[in-house]
Amino acid sequence: MQNPDSPSWADRALFSEFMSVDELTELGTGDVAYIKQIKARDLKEMFPDVPPLHDNMTLYALLNADGTPILLADSREAAVANAFEADLEMASLH
Repeated sequence: MQNPDSPSWADRALFSEFMSVDELTELGTGDVAYIKQIKARDLKEMFPDVPPLHDNMTLYALLNADGTPILLADSREAAVANAFEADLEMASLH
């Protein structure tokens, strides 16, 4: 159960007065991205056209703020470089 006194609860209530759920969902889309480490065996759902790869191969997906895939790279550095070139602000996942 959520605590109505917590800041995140209060922030959501405040935002809901000014923004719709759709507007909140689109917040950061096109401007903010994140990188997710992913195994090749888990790629088909995110990248349907990916060729067959060794299942245990580790790759890095650059994803839009809403989770939409932007690109797939073989190194974190390459994904970061692409985000930099596209003027995307990087968000950290915890």
